[in-house]
Amino acid sequence: MSSLIPIQFQAFDVDAMTQAEGRVVIIISPDGKMSPAVRRANRLTRGTVVRLIESDRFAKVKSGDVLSLAWPTGMAAEALDILVLSRRPDAAEARKAGAKLAKLADNRDVLLMAGNQVRAEELALGIALRSYDFDAHKSKESERTANVTISHQKPDEVEAAFAPLYAIADGVRMTRDLTNEPANVLTTTEFADRLAEMKDLGLEVEVLEEDKLAELGMRTLLSVGQGSVSPSKVVVMQWNGGNKGDAPLALVGKGVVFDTGGISLKPAGGMEDMTMDMGGAGVVAGTMRALAKRKAQANVVGLVGLVENMPSGNATRPGDVVKSMKGDTVEIINTDAEGRLVLCDVMWYAQERFSPVGMVDLATLTGAIIIGLGHENAGVFSNNDTFCNAFLKAAGAEDEGAWRMPLGKAYDDLLKSRIADVKNVGGRPAGSITAAQFLQRFVKEETPWIHLDIAGVASVAAETSYAPKGATGWGVRALSRFVQDNFE
Repeated sequence: MSSLIPIQFQAFDVDAMTQAEGRVVIIISPDGKMSPAVRRANRLTRGTVVRLIESDRFAKVKSGDVLSLAWPTGMAAEALDILVLSRRPDAAEARKAGAKLAKLADNRDVLLMAGNQVRAEELALGIALRSYDFDAHKSKESERTANVTISHQKPDEVEAAFAPLYAIADGVRMTRDLTNEPANVLTTTEFADRLAEMKDLGLEVEVLEEDKLAELGMRTLLSVGQGSVSPSKVVVMQWNGGNKGDAPLALVGKGVVFDTGGISLKPAGGMEDMTMDMGGAGVVAGTMRALAKRKAQANVVGLVGLVENMPSGNATRPGDVVKSMKGDTVEIINTDAEGRLVLCDVMWYAQERFSPVGMVDLATLTGAIIIGLGHENAGVFSNNDTFCNAFLKAAGAEDEGAWRMPLGKAYDDLLKSRIADVKNVGGRPAGSITAAQFLQRFVKEETPWIHLDIAGVASVAAETSYAPKGATGWGVRALSRFVQDNFE
């Protein structure tokens, strides 16, 4: 698994720039006002920085831009990076600026002369989030040797503010690692084992095997995995950082480690991307890690259903009828609509066992949500406006795109079955909505609930502001903020 880039803080000292190797970063506001670090860099480079500030090029920059001078005269550094940043940037602006610095660093040491820059901890978070590379399966795995040093006038305060953010970044890293792993490595057993290792962080971790799932009546979940040699599992992770006896928030994740579509086989083109179909479970795992590492003062339980959807002589067939843990019977029209069959049993189990104060499920559930929202926003469905708006506020604060979608009883007509209580698909129209409508059948009336369809944001083909191509870790930051703002 990958590791986070080391970030350390030290007292501000302009002399540190002289012999620093790798990359030295100075910060200047868009108006060109020179700080002590900028003035020192200008003297070292014999006026080059002032020439840049007075040039037409600088007149076109905006906050967040980085201008680089390679092999600057008078310095030992390979590059002098000039970060243009507002004196009082918002959190997203600072993070994105840090992410740009991380992308430039390319495994070189970085000395960031932050001075009295506000939101320096957010700059550091941007560096931590973007300094990620999944190369565990390359024959020449790179060794991370770079370090980031942030020189600040109040290093202890900034370091204290950064500590919980670094914990969140580690949760994002875990989510990305899980989502990027190939299915022959991240089997259901390997996934469960990695989650069990988080006992060392203070989480209570319990793995429910197939015999226990059968005893509980989780037949829809088991129907998804019965065609695979990999055993289906449910992993329960509890973080009890709040008041003893208080009902927890429940996070539920779809963990289909590989999705062929089952008997309703997917086309071959692009099937290799279905290693990311456990993205919802990955976000739940990463969020639980972040909460534990930052010692969140809240009770949260994370539950993930781990299965593999494969065609075989033992696989579920289209037309089969299966009874859920709740007791509703489901006619399986399409075995490629399997995520909702996993979630409905785990969601019901979460409510029956924990009586949560609220429940959030996450899943790479439908291609339809990508048609509707692209790769910029996750689809948000909810039965409770207050609960939903609180999450949307948290997602906005963390710069993670989320857009509310409708629910309504009229959509239930599309799910009516001739021979069972419900079908698992409602056809092509409103595909993401009917999927959410199916899940709502398994939400108790008194339970505030949010369904997050993250198919478009969990893993992307182009790099984002905070991540290279591949898994993004979307949702860990938003859910951690959601817990912080509403349950701590």
